[in-house]
Amino acid sequence: MRHSNRDLHTGVLSDRFKLNVLLDITHAINSNQSIEQLSKIFTFFLKEQVGLTKYAFIYKQEEWDVWLKSGIKPKKNENFNIENLKRFKEITVIDSSPSAFINEFKVVIPLYHNEEIISYLLMGDLESLRLNHLEMIEELRFFQSLAYVLLAAIENKKMVKMTIHQTKLKKELEVASEMQKMLFPSDLPSNDRMDISAKYISRHEIGGDYYDFIPINEEEYMLCIADVSGKGISAAMLMANFQATIRVLFTYQNFDFIQLLYELNDKVYKSSKGEKFITFFIAHYNVKSRKLTYVNAGHNSPFVTNGKKIKLLEEGSIGLGMLEELPFLNIGKEVLEANTTLILYTDGIVELENEKNEFFELDRLIQLVNQYYPLKMEDLNTLIFSKLDEWRGSRKFVDDTAIFSCRFY
Repeated sequence: MRHSNRDLHTGVLSDRFKLNVLLDITHAINSNQSIEQLSKIFTFFLKEQVGLTKYAFIYKQEEWDVWLKSGIKPKKNENFNIENLKRFKEITVIDSSPSAFINEFKVVIPLYHNEEIISYLLMGDLESLRLNHLEMIEELRFFQSLAYVLLAAIENKKMVKMTIHQTKLKKELEVASEMQKMLFPSDLPSNDRMDISAKYISRHEIGGDYYDFIPINEEEYMLCIADVSGKGISAAMLMANFQATIRVLFTYQNFDFIQLLYELNDKVYKSSKGEKFITFFIAHYNVKSRKLTYVNAGHNSPFVTNGKKIKLLEEGSIGLGMLEELPFLNIGKEVLEANTTLILYTDGIVELENEKNEFFELDRLIQLVNQYYPLKMEDLNTLIFSKLDEWRGSRKFVDDTAIFSCRFY
């Protein structure tokens, strides 16, 4: 050792010793040593330089835990209860405690962050320091300062690790968002056969709503819309995977409603492990026969209208992924008259609340579609969203919101 660690007569730690210990810890921190290496330096200071054989560093990460320890009986360590320590708000010399664990020590030193205690340093066998009460408190403040330096280094490393994780996650979200955008149809038809338009507002980088228009041949087309239960990254990622799966199935398999729905249900259930589900509406339209064949798997009921007469499309099954196997599957069929409009939407529209906590609701959407029936689909969607803005007032969209409007001439 390059300096004396304490006064031989009083046992007080020398100023030079304290300075060098702080310099050693600071140098280790600045050289970006690991938390494990920093803890070894702190342990060496307590055991080898100060002579403590009994101590515990209790630290709150996700839960309270004994992080560093020495001289503690295993059973008492296992029975450690944080509630017994919460009464110690400042450096305290322990006389006695109802806790057998705390009675193993002589001193409790609490450590704060943002006015909240996040760590305790407990120390025993301090007799070797031969300190009176005033000297003891002064020396304990040094132990507290040293523990704070170590704690700050740990918190900084956690923050850096979290920042790196968040940066990586943000990049993954950006990539996933771009991939999801590529899966949405980029060119919807507007010709003498049909006029199709969609409008979508996503609450996050990756949305939980999905719509698609897939030409099978010159006479047949697939239309679909979907919404995933729940919010957040996991829900959005499930939907992004669902989008890709549909595209793959349509690319490499002959279309079959029953086979498609059972396969999609299986994939959603396995991906979400039953914790989330996807409501899904899919329709097959034949231009020549004007037949619309569809399955509604638990989705908000789309509707067809000629500007006066309304028909809700409700035949189908439960949401995909709710159960391991679909308990039933019904296929709906409609023959569309000329100039019929099909409206598909997600619950972000009908469940949008105004400042009086009233829902927009399906009846209001139907009324708008019929009232402005002559409009082209793009103009109709724009008008509907302007009405949604009026309805919500100062409130924000709290869910992904999509409308997919189709007119068949």
